[in-house]
Amino acid sequence: MNPSVRLVAIDIDGTLLGTTSQVPEANVAALRRAQAQGIEIVLTTGRRHTFALPVAESLGFDLWLISSNGAITRSIHGELFHRDLLPVTVARRLVTHMNSFRRNTVLTFDRETRGAIVIESAEELNASIARWMEKNAEHIEQVANLEVALTADPVQAMFCGRIALMQQAEAHLKRGGFAGEITLLKTQYDARDLCILDILNRDCSKGHALKRWAEHRGIKPQEIVAIGDNYNDVEMLEFAGIPVIMGNACEHLKQNGWRVTLPNDQNGVAAALQQLGI
Repeated sequence: MNPSVRLVAIDIDGTLLGTTSQVPEANVAALRRAQAQGIEIVLTTGRRHTFALPVAESLGFDLWLISSNGAITRSIHGELFHRDLLPVTVARRLVTHMNSFRRNTVLTFDRETRGAIVIESAEELNASIARWMEKNAEHIEQVANLEVALTADPVQAMFCGRIALMQQAEAHLKRGGFAGEITLLKTQYDARDLCILDILNRDCSKGHALKRWAEHRGIKPQEIVAIGDNYNDVEMLEFAGIPVIMGNACEHLKQNGWRVTLPNDQNGVAAALQQLGI
């Protein structure tokens, strides 16, 4: 056991999960060993809590989830620790400003019924994130205008599509005068020509949520291992005293001086924990 480590924070997609979208047995075994040693395991993900829950439950022990890129922190049993929503007034302005990207827009809400996910059009989204659409179908509500759904604060707005199109969306968003009101987080998969832009409340990220949780638990940054693979993990990796980037991450992220472990299809999480003596 590495006595200097008290918490391990792990991203799900591209990190904990293998290329088959399952948690490899080697990763499960490594996390169970760490948890048995008294090390706390926290999953940090861009997924909604409900969508991430089956992955968490497959590990076989109690843990907490930081979901929606830091907006929600909730246990696998549903106990809420913190929720950071995007103000509805900001969300309405955002939807109006991003009008030309409506077909690529998703709104999410912290509810477990149909309408937890709201879209205007499925065509563009099915072209880029078909599997996600299928897995979340029971929670998706299609409306004529996104503004109809904005009667309460959403968790976030999300824009999905080809990388070139999302570069245009990001540039347009930055001209919208939202500085100081929102956080923009990016997840990009070059091999799939897919980029996801998540718009959350200001100062909302995996890093902010992990810091809040660590302070609550009395854990220092230098006692935390964080493992991730994408741009939306950067704040978390910067906060943790022991940051680890996956071997399948883009070359740009591997240049930050963080430890590099094996790719997700080679049990990179298990390898990282072994290298750290956990």
